Amino acid sequence: MLELAAPGLNKEDFKINLEKDLLSVSVKRETEADNTDVTYRRREFTFASFERSFKLPKTVDADKIGAKYENGILFLTLPKMEQAIEKPAREIEIG
Repeated sequence: MLELAAPGLNKEDFKINLEKDLLSVSVKRETEADNTDVTYRRREFTFASFERSFKLPKTVDADKIGAKYENGILFLTLPKMEQAIEKPAREIEIG
């Protein structure tokens, strides 16, 4: 599980890419505010962006990676491959 705090964004602002074993999370956000009054006009532009990349271990099952954005936090689920999960110890009986 990987968690990224990113308050004030929408899930549409995120772009998540996986290339080989490199997982990249990026955000590009542009907003424009236009206030018009009788005597003046004011326009504001805001640009915000970031990008983070993570090298994934070979034990991650890339086909089952999931993402969810909730309450300002992006949750990425990185499940292990079946063969990478250790089997619990068991006792073998002698026949």
